[in-house]
Amino acid sequence: MGGRNPRSSRAGFTLLEVIVALGAMAVIAMLSFSALSGSIAARDALEAEEEHARAVGGAMDRISRHLELAYLTSNTSAQETYRTVFVGKDENELDMLWFASLGHQRRYKDSRESDQTEITLWTEDDPHMDGAYVLLMREAQRIDHEPDQDGVIQPLVHGVARFDLRYLDPSTGSWTEEWDSTGADQPNRLPRAVQIVLVLHAQDPQDERLTVLRPYVRTVGLTFAKSLNATAAGLYTTEPAQ
Repeated sequence: MGGRNPRSSRAGFTLLEVIVALGAMAVIAMLSFSALSGSIAARDALEAEEEHARAVGGAMDRISRHLELAYLTSNTSAQETYRTVFVGKDENELDMLWFASLGHQRRYKDSRESDQTEITLWTEDDPHMDGAYVLLMREAQRIDHEPDQDGVIQPLVHGVARFDLRYLDPSTGSWTEEWDSTGADQPNRLPRAVQIVLVLHAQDPQDERLTVLRPYVRTVGLTFAKSLNATAAGLYTTEPAQ
């Protein structure tokens, strides 16, 4: 009685089937790797954008705090007194500003510091990016007769393309590109508000080799400035920065 060969009933893979299976696995692995790479790139771009936004927000917050508490002394004729100013220079798209503020915060308990401080804001070439600038802030914990000297210099944000400031005149309700409390036009006066335009170079989320420009705008009211008069109040607008 003839029986079936047990070996003949076993199913096996031919060489062609093995090659096809390996090819399919390779395609699946390639697609999976491509999807994973895209997810990682998107995550990295999102993290970079969030870090960028945090840096800008921190810089804006520090500037805003000092501007809100900017002040000027009324006694400007006393001998051997300190000098408070509010001077903003229009340097095309890279402005400068120095002023006195009550926004200083003590870091150490019982330290011999007051809330008075001198602030200077300006830009210099960014050592980490060609064609960009770094926004710097100088803070002096003691106000003297040299409002733009001494103090500690700190970088606020890198990759700056534009740092532009405008000032709202409370007597006219109009915006001006410069302000000088030591001059004849705004003698010992503060602007009602300051508009800050900060444009930064940021990584292009579509191509990490490229950069895009991201604008940030904030308008800060000054606590110790005079209010807009009745005539100027109707002229007060916050049109978008040009």
